Parts: sequence; structure tokens; C-alpha cells
Amino acid sequence: MTATLLTVSGAAVLIAAALLVWARPRRMVTTPAERAVHTALHTASQAARPLRRGLTRESAQEAAPHLRALVGAEGLGVSDPDGALLAWDGAHEPLAAEFTGTARRAVAAQRPVLAHLPETDHPGRTLVTQPLLSDNGTVVGALGMVTGSRPGPGALGALAEVARYACGQLELAELDASRARLDRAEVRALRAQISPHFIYNALNTIASFVRTDPDRARELILDFADFTRYSFRDAGEYTVLADELSNIERYLELERARFGPALQVRLRIAPEVLGVTLPFLALQPLVENAVRHGLATTPGGGTVTIEALDAGTDCVLSVEDDGAGMDPDLLRSGSLDAAADGAHIGLANVDDRLRAAFGNDYGLVVDTAPGAGTRVSMRVPKFRPGIRP
Repeated sequence: MTATLLTVSGAAVLIAAALLVWARPRRMVTTPAERAVHTALHTASQAARPLRRGLTRESAQEAAPHLRALVGAEGLGVSDPDGALLAWDGAHEPLAAEFTGTARRAVAAQRPVLAHLPETDHPGRTLVTQPLLSDNGTVVGALGMVTGSRPGPGALGALAEVARYACGQLELAELDASRARLDRAEVRALRAQISPHFIYNALNTIASFVRTDPDRARELILDFADFTRYSFRDAGEYTVLADELSNIERYLELERARFGPALQVRLRIAPEVLGVTLPFLALQPLVENAVRHGLATTPGGGTVTIEALDAGTDCVLSVEDDGAGMDPDLLRSGSLDAAADGAHIGLANVDDRLRAAFGNDYGLVVDTAPGAGTRVSMRVPKFRPGIRP
């Protein structure tokens, strides 16, 4: 009985102590200035997301509330370079027509324009319009804010800084778009490098089976059609490993029909990495190089080994042949494509796209020596924000 009372008493003491701790005034973990900075940074990041898509009606409407909060305006408008209204947020929406006029003037003069509004309709209000001027002197649009009094240097400076910030995000959007266009151009260049000799030889091989084995010829025609359809598709800069491997299998089927038992292929594929995203046509050129320059010129043929292994947060891909190899000095010279006979086409293209997508830690690694074959490997992260097929 005594032990029970002691236990109950001890529990009561613990509960009372907990209540006292809970009842104490909580210590402020941030100062008002720190909270204000945090709020401003958060608001700026909210405005940056739509602006990174470029200046359109949709992105302007999404960014306008956050831009208005940054400048502390009663109302805020966004226009395109021609002064056409893209978005208006906040009060005084009837001033949108006035804003388009000041936007054209601000864009033409490349400087801020102040318009003191009529006392009868908008007492004490001022419309300030700031052009969105990029570093190279191009005007990409304009911002206009309505203030409740004659704006001072602080308000004008705030609008100028917000306009500069918005313009910076738009320039990053254009940089992203330029990089995407460059990626598409590099893919087109890589497609152009697909060996015309392979296409010629594949068609000749198919023709040789037409009389002797029509069923085999029909299968090879379908493989050739699927290979070219995938290689020349118009579906973005990225693909999944499973699709890339399927296309490689079609390519190898056509080459095996040509070389027969002289071409041996070994596959070592971890199922858990089949969904990894990688640049389109990143692996196929490595296999084509292994066949063209590793085996086709080697008496008796040889073996191509393709691996896709799980390496924690990365996937390790490699293509190896036991063919002629090449001089490592050609690689040290700084050009992956600098072989005397034009060998190893497309490697520099693949290396550049890997580094652009994932960073400099994810380029190609080539191990080779004359007479010792060639192994080309790459690491691809299993997940990277913004990278999807």
C-alpha cells in the first residue's frame, strides 16, 4: 500500500513539473528582423518559381501576388515588352489601362515612369512603372505599383530591386530554355552520327535473308523499323534505362545477324535500376563504338559486355569490348572523339550531356590500351530533381 502511494505521489510530482515547464513563457527563437528577412526570402522564392518558366500570362498571374508583397504595394501590374497587361493583383484594378500606357513609356525610355493619379478617382495615389531591363539591355516587360502616397526613395528603390530580381529569374528561364534547345541540337547531332554504314549493312543483311529465310528477314525488318523509330523519336532529352536497353537489343540483333557467332554479347543488368532516367541515346553510342571499332576490325570477332549495376544512390553503366583498343594519349589530348580513324563517335557528345544534366562528377570514364580492348563507363544518379523522361 505504501509503495502504491509513493508511486502515485511521484507521478503527481512529474505531472506538476511538466505543467510548470509548459506554463513558462516560451523563449523567442528569432528576432523581428530575422523573421522579416525569412518572410521576404520565402516570398521571393515563391515569385521565382513561376518566373523561371518565362514571362507568360499564366506565370505573371502566379507571380504577381508575391511581387506585390515584396514591394508592399496596394496594387501591382505586370506587362510584356509591348506594354500589354499580363496580370494585375490587389486593389485599383481599373488602373490597368493607365498602367499599360505607362508601361509602354517606361519600356521605350528604359527608365521608371511616375504618374500621379487624379484626386477625384484615386486620392493621394501614385502609379510607378519600372521596366524589366536585362543585363544586356533588353527590356523583357514592366512592373507597375500603386502606392498610397507620393513614393520616396525607399519605395522607388524597393520596386527597382524587385524588378531586377524578377528580370534575373527571367534570364535564368531563358538560360534553361537555351540549354534545352542545345540539348535537342546535340541529340540531333548524335542522331546524324548514327553510322550510315550500319544502316547500309543492316539493309544488306536483311536482303540476304529474304530468299533463304523469309521469316528471319521479316523479324529483322521489324527490329530495324523499331530501332530507327526510337532513335529518331521526338520525345524529349531523357529516357529510362529499360527503353535504352530495348533499343540496344534491336541494334545488336541486327549486328548479330550480320556477324553471326563472331559477335558475342554478355548482359549483366540489375532489375532495380531499369527505371533510372538518363540522357536519350547515352548508352547506344557506346555499344555501337564497341561493335564498330572494337570487334568489326578484329579477326575472329569478340565479346561486348554491357553492365547496369546498383551503386547506392547511383547506377553504374558500362560497355566493354575485348577488341583492338586505342592509344590512351588520344584521350589525354582532351578529345574523346580524337581517334585517327574517326573512332569513338559521339563519346564527347554523351560526356557533355551527362555533365550538363548531373554535374561534372558524372562524365564518361574510358579505360583502354592498344590490343587490350576498351571499357567506357558512367555513373547516373537514381534520382535528380527536374530530370525526368
